[in-house]
Amino acid sequence: MLEVRDLSVCINSAGREVRAIKSVSFNVAEGETLAIVGESGCGKSMTALSLLRLLPPGGRIDRGSITLDGVELTTLSETEMRRIRGSRISMIFQEPMTSLNPVLTIGAQVSEGLRLHRGLSKQEAFRESVSLLHQVGIPSPEARCGDYPHQLSGGMRQRVMIAMALSCKPLILIADEPTTALDVTIQAQILDLLNQVKRESGMGMILISHDLGIVAENAARTAIMYAGTIVESASTKELFDNPLHPYTKGLLDSLPQKAAPGIRLPTIPGQVPGLDNEVRGCGFCDRCRDPEKECRIEPPPVRETANGHMVRCWKKT
Repeated sequence: MLEVRDLSVCINSAGREVRAIKSVSFNVAEGETLAIVGESGCGKSMTALSLLRLLPPGGRIDRGSITLDGVELTTLSETEMRRIRGSRISMIFQEPMTSLNPVLTIGAQVSEGLRLHRGLSKQEAFRESVSLLHQVGIPSPEARCGDYPHQLSGGMRQRVMIAMALSCKPLILIADEPTTALDVTIQAQILDLLNQVKRESGMGMILISHDLGIVAENAARTAIMYAGTIVESASTKELFDNPLHPYTKGLLDSLPQKAAPGIRLPTIPGQVPGLDNEVRGCGFCDRCRDPEKECRIEPPPVRETANGHMVRCWKKT
């Protein structure tokens, strides 16, 4: 349903062009959930914004292909992309506090996409908006339609964003940390709702999350992202059972359930390299516990095992 091939994105930073996304490739099948995991600054959200062609000022797709249901998105005009955003591919943005328009009511913002993409009348769009808000667990949805964003809590605003993203029944839903501002009970309800919509409509989903527990329970496949590129990808079970990249191993080793009582959790030293830090070899070599000599010389090749487990690493095991 969605195929991304060799996607690279450049950003103009202080008059110098830097590469934020480097040769990213993945696909999402009908009804499938692909999780993208990594630290802040790894390029997860930038990849998602690239799919919608909503890059920040100075950003551009340098090369690569994004194909949605047979349509190449990188060559569409802005007018054509507006017809696709929200209807064919939709996104739950990471920051509900800033993603809603403060001067429009909740009802007006949920209704806008329904009227624009589905051609509903004002009354039909209002009724559908109430139904969507009810589905995502907002109490008294009719009353909430008349509220402004500042009158809702962060969790309620996040649920409004989810309702807007689902309103036009997209082919692909990008969920960027969709449960960050929600308590555990509401998290489970929202994830159940997303999975139900996925089963009923065949919608594909890209789940961006720091929560490996949520990933393990909800994603069929997982891609690990670091320094703007995917360093490992496999079925979620295979990746959790048999991580090959040292970064993936570090993420999984830091899970609290793996630690013995009284023992400090292991950490990955250092931090993700900034965009202005051009790395000649492997982007992870400065943080790797046991780098090979090739790691500082050139980027690692992509290796794929017989069961489709892909890793970018010079190590042979």
